[in-house]
Amino acid sequence: MTNTLKIVIGGHVDHGKSTLIGRLLHDTGSLPPGKAAELEALSSKRGVPLEWSFVLDALQTERDQAITIDTTRVWFTWKDRRYAIIDAPGHREFVRNMLSGASEADAAVLVVDVVEGVSEQTKRHAQLLQMLGITQLTVALNKMDANGYDRARFDEVSLEVHALLDALELQPHSLIPISARNGENLLNRSENMPWYQGPTLLEALGDFKPVHAIADAPLRLRVQDVYRLGGSRVAVGRVESGSVARGDTVLLSPMNSTATIRSIERWNAPDNQPAVAGESIGVTFNEPVFVNRGDVVSHVDRAPFLDYAFRAVCFWLDESPPKVGEQVTVQFGPTTARAVIAAVDGVMDSATLQQLSSDQIPRYAVVQLRLRSPALLPLDEQQAMPASARMVILRGRDVVAGGIVVGVMTGNMPANIFHADHLISVAERERRNGHGGAVVWLTGLSGAGKSTLAMALERALFRRGAAVYVLDGDNVRAGLNSDLGFSFADRAENIRRIGEVAALFADAGLIVITAFISPMQRDRAIARQAAGDRFHEIFLRADLLTCEARDTKGLYRRARAGEISDFTGISAPYEAPESPELTIDTGTTTIERCVEELFEYVVAATGLETRARVP
Repeated sequence: MTNTLKIVIGGHVDHGKSTLIGRLLHDTGSLPPGKAAELEALSSKRGVPLEWSFVLDALQTERDQAITIDTTRVWFTWKDRRYAIIDAPGHREFVRNMLSGASEADAAVLVVDVVEGVSEQTKRHAQLLQMLGITQLTVALNKMDANGYDRARFDEVSLEVHALLDALELQPHSLIPISARNGENLLNRSENMPWYQGPTLLEALGDFKPVHAIADAPLRLRVQDVYRLGGSRVAVGRVESGSVARGDTVLLSPMNSTATIRSIERWNAPDNQPAVAGESIGVTFNEPVFVNRGDVVSHVDRAPFLDYAFRAVCFWLDESPPKVGEQVTVQFGPTTARAVIAAVDGVMDSATLQQLSSDQIPRYAVVQLRLRSPALLPLDEQQAMPASARMVILRGRDVVAGGIVVGVMTGNMPANIFHADHLISVAERERRNGHGGAVVWLTGLSGAGKSTLAMALERALFRRGAAVYVLDGDNVRAGLNSDLGFSFADRAENIRRIGEVAALFADAGLIVITAFISPMQRDRAIARQAAGDRFHEIFLRADLLTCEARDTKGLYRRARAGEISDFTGISAPYEAPESPELTIDTGTTTIERCVEELFEYVVAATGLETRARVP
């Protein structure tokens, strides 16, 4: 069902969020049979009036502490629409969970105790809603029964609420006086408040639209995983916005490659019907494109920005403040990337909405950051695409902030960088060298023979008169990439940089041979993209037993002993090339014969054999 509205219920602790939800479920007939009687018995046993919040208090700790400690999601249907209610905790320490709950919401109900008025957490939750771009908002002024249904007090608190929301530039749909406990102005109008002529809460919710289900919005499908089905690669994920149909030409970001949708796969449902926002599907492509978890599928003419840097507004959740120059991880759905905090542009106290100095950043402050990543990121700005602009920041595995992208720094590519046109043409370089430029990318397990064959091939080509050079793993790590570690992100960045350098070598007319495990297809695909048709992927195939027997550096032995983590072939995967230009079985072929095969291939691929070298 795509006509589903996700609503986050926010507000200060004890202002009545859980009671409101419990009563809504009762009034809409969404409680299981006998549940109301069970609640009455439970409340009587505790010596308290009927308490609707017990519907949600599934955890014993919540009952003990009388506070909601995590987001809870419940469903009900009313007038042909399905509603998902996200109960966001109001307690100060649980803003992190409020953030995760609100990040998926289409609309919000901000609950304010009309007796107590606007509180610290009311301001904080309103700030979160504004930051996440949730513009469909109604405010429920609760506990009117405890206030004697006093209109004057309702008007007084309404002014407080309007002042808060005006400061945040939020325009509420309505301010509704309610009694959640008695079910007044939720589904049915209250006879105790005849002076109120606005909508009931359910009437207000009925006016809201599912943001995620806007079919004419730009297509965004973030790939959650890739499966092999027969000979096809099936990219699976949820259509976050827009729609996609068989035959559509789509763009895969950040690879920036295009493909045509061959099929749309569904579980236990008709295939190949167009998919719309809200559906979880699988897609296959007509072209053999590389696609990986975290890639974004869009239409070509309405694609996300591709950029290295962006501005974000974040709710800072950690005790330790952000530091300029600090390396963090940014996450957009399943997409993660390393980034550096390049600047802190502003700080605001979320409770008082006052500006703070950037050298004093308390927990729960709203922080404006500039972030820069070494990888190209598909980005949407909050103003245009609120849902897909939401992000979190991690230190290690800990979420320390959540927020939104408010601006792409440069728009696709750095604006102050321009491609330089050389005065020496590619043809001139080829005539001078007697061959074309090339990237000969050797990939295989550690011990497959990459360095050995690369050096031997370099010597053989050099003897033939070729301009040739080897980029070897240890040599590159000692200099160009000495700042990188061995995490998955750093390994990917290692290969990206090597791919860019190798492409420059090839552009200069050299034959560059690389000797890197480069275990992930995606990383090799990025290197291929940098070099274009000069890229030649050579798979050196050797089984693990053979490679371990050649363990001259003792790396396999140390990995088996647990001294090296994430070692390819032992504790980390190796993705063999699907369609390499050449495969050489180094497990059964002599070194001499392997070099001969490589030499013959490179000579043919670069024209070394036929082109006359010009001094």
